[in-house]
Amino acid sequence: MGPGFLALPTVAGRTHVLDRGLAPDAVAGVLELTGEHIDVWKFGWGIAYLDRGLDRKLWLLREHEVISCLGGTLLEIAWSQGKSEECLAWAERTGLDAVEVSRGVVEMDLDDKRELIKRACQAFTVFAETGRKDAGTAVQAGEWREEIAEDLAAGAAWVITEGRESGTVGIYDGSGRPRQDIVEAAVDAAGIERVMFEAPRMAQQAWLINRFGPAVNLANIAPDDVLPLATLRRGLRADTAALSLR
Repeated sequence: MGPGFLALPTVAGRTHVLDRGLAPDAVAGVLELTGEHIDVWKFGWGIAYLDRGLDRKLWLLREHEVISCLGGTLLEIAWSQGKSEECLAWAERTGLDAVEVSRGVVEMDLDDKRELIKRACQAFTVFAETGRKDAGTAVQAGEWREEIAEDLAAGAAWVITEGRESGTVGIYDGSGRPRQDIVEAAVDAAGIERVMFEAPRMAQQAWLINRFGPAVNLANIAPDDVLPLATLRRGLRADTAALSLR
């Protein structure tokens, strides 16, 4: 990868991409150019439910060995209507590899979330998201630890920290700055290897890489930002250049 004459960090951190409705041809282009840097491809919100190109996208993702993941909002809505079983059965028939289980939109207590994770684990890799999408709903660090512990005990493979595509909620304040107490609570509860931090903004990506190293797992990355993120991880941008300077 690359000409090979530089000594750069060895990167094992996972990159989780947010699909906001790309056409299949665009997905093919992204994967051709940057597929080696992508580990998880999430169909955001309820995109998968309406996406006429879903089958072809899933085929492309399998070809590039990228995990396909159903966004948590769709499952939340299905759960609120008493249709979570139907949603999970459809996702399994469709060929999705993973589902996100969250409670960022609907009122769902921890017991219900735990049961939904257990059910989803029967057929999928589960990414359990912690945090609310409403910026006005403050969740304290201790509550994050409790919820993450519950999610992992129920069988979730990964924990995702809420940040939305805006990067202004969850582990971030309204201006996009990381809430360090929440970030540290997530790491304390799950370990850095099992946490994926939603980090849609370059400054957030750089902060997390500088804080935890290039192997930190980052989520909600825009498809166009995959290659720029790869340069951040390898110290090929000013924001993280200390990783590669000798």
